[in-house]
Amino acid sequence: MKKADWQGYNAGDRAAIVAGPFAARETVIARLQQGPGPEARSDTAVPPSRWTLRTIRATFAALHAYTLSGVWRWLHERIGVQLRSAVVQQYSPDPQYEKKVRRVKRCLRQAARAPQQVVLVFLDEMGYSVWPEAAADWCEAAPAEPPLADRQKSPSGLWRIAGALNALTGQVTYIDGYVVGREKLIALYRRLVQTYPAAEKIYVVQDNWSIHTHPEVLEAIQAYPQIRPVWLPTYAPWLNPIEKLWRRLRQDILKLHRLACDPKGLRQRVNNFLDQFAQGSRVLLQYVGLLGKGQLAKAIPKR
Repeated sequence: MKKADWQGYNAGDRAAIVAGPFAARETVIARLQQGPGPEARSDTAVPPSRWTLRTIRATFAALHAYTLSGVWRWLHERIGVQLRSAVVQQYSPDPQYEKKVRRVKRCLRQAARAPQQVVLVFLDEMGYSVWPEAAADWCEAAPAEPPLADRQKSPSGLWRIAGALNALTGQVTYIDGYVVGREKLIALYRRLVQTYPAAEKIYVVQDNWSIHTHPEVLEAIQAYPQIRPVWLPTYAPWLNPIEKLWRRLRQDILKLHRLACDPKGLRQRVNNFLDQFAQGSRVLLQYVGLLGKGQLAKAIPKR
């Protein structure tokens, strides 16, 4: 090894390198792809499912005398591997998955090319409890569970929202109520028509919840020829960006809120949050993945 190659290794690691022998890089990478095996038991009672510096050191004989820092440097500098996050392999069982995704993208391109005549929104529903969601917070000590009496004073049940996110502007149209069913969904369609009076087509991208395809709903929207339902693949929430709006609503408003005994105040606070997007928001589009390098963002022609 050249003198420069020793930089960062202590004396013990240098001695181990000289002692060798080392397996070829391709052999090491192939072994790492297999996951920890019986050799790792010298360091842990049961081999874990993922590699650690300790189990890598235990598996490769040439590394036994290394420090953990030396193992890291060997992997990073000699083998060219490093700790990386796994890529989530999203899966939908829908046999028409690719066909439905292509249709969503075609509709997005239509809306981008003729934004005055064509609108595309992503529709979804969510519910939230009057009782706050748990979360970490800055405080002197971990908060104790509130007395049962406090819960009994707090009105129970859920409040629900049906909302639609404009894919090009970030404008949010919504309706809420104790129950969001057929009537509320039809009312949301009516509100979309009122919100976009000049639109010749309003593509409404939505999941396969049974209410969305209920005969009463399908019959009602015949009065609104602009409305064109576009169906997402089954079990594919990653294709519906409004899901991320709900996540932000939970993070910013619903976690650890102090309005358990004031349901009207909580509802107003939630509505205020959604109302800030009444005229659209590029920041929201960036947050939900409709601007940038996301799968759906790439399908939208640059405007």
